[in-house]
Amino acid sequence: MTELAIHTTKLSRHFGRLKAVHALDLDVPRRSVYAFLGANGAGKSTTLSMLINTLQPSSGQAVVLGTLSTRLRPAHYQKIGYVAEPQELPDWMTGEQMIQFLKPLYPSWDEAFQEKLQSSLDVPLLRKVAHMSRGEQMKLRLLCSMAYRPELLILDEPFSGLDPVVREDLSSGLLELVGEGDWTVILASHDVDEVERLADYVGILADGRM
Repeated sequence: MTELAIHTTKLSRHFGRLKAVHALDLDVPRRSVYAFLGANGAGKSTTLSMLINTLQPSSGQAVVLGTLSTRLRPAHYQKIGYVAEPQELPDWMTGEQMIQFLKPLYPSWDEAFQEKLQSSLDVPLLRKVAHMSRGEQMKLRLLCSMAYRPELLILDEPFSGLDPVVREDLSSGLLELVGEGDWTVILASHDVDEVERLADYVGILADGRM
């Protein structure tokens, strides 16, 4: 049996009467790219939030890198990268200042890989976050979430709202970088074309059900 990075059993999350995610069974093999597809409101972000324990399940469970999601601790988060478009960034910092702030928190931070990411993604590190475009901010999020070489990279709609050129740059850069490491990636999106080149496996979520 293939070793799994993520394994959920009847994972569910309800908000009052709304069943955002219902009895979800999800298996993501290690060292794969898994595309988690579904329309807006299908439950993708809710599922990913449960995987990293920013939301707790109403019922069922998720095992992430061998640990129950509800038992994840700082040492586990050092092995998980998470990127989502709504993430707030300290807009008064430059990209370089963000890196210097984050680097001590991750013992596995790889400076040589950080420089490769900066080059591949063309991140303007000397610019303040407040003065970066939406696409540049997303590139900075990716850099900061990948430079410590996490075992699991979770991407929640990373290309949402970006212009086609930036989306192509990000997709190409991510494809190149994922191909050289021992990564597991789960990528949530509502656009099949975005993930067609990236995915080894695809799961489709509709109304909170696989």
